[in-house]
Amino acid sequence: MSARDWRKSSYSSEGNACLYVSAPDGATIRLRESDEPNTILTTNPTALSALIRSAKAGRLDHITEG
Repeated sequence: MSARDWRKSSYSSEGNACLYVSAPDGATIRLRESDEPNTILTTNPTALSALIRSAKAGRLDHITEG
């Protein structure tokens, strides 16, 4: 997969810790982080949408509590 297939999140800064997204077709979404570009998470639009809704609603806040 070439660099032009990936788009950087508009919320990512110019330094490290950037999130990149690739959607090669309508059924697959790939995510990677700039520090580990060879580690790619693959999901689908429905699952990613559910994750984002849960995070926005605070239902995942307990994961980072220490």
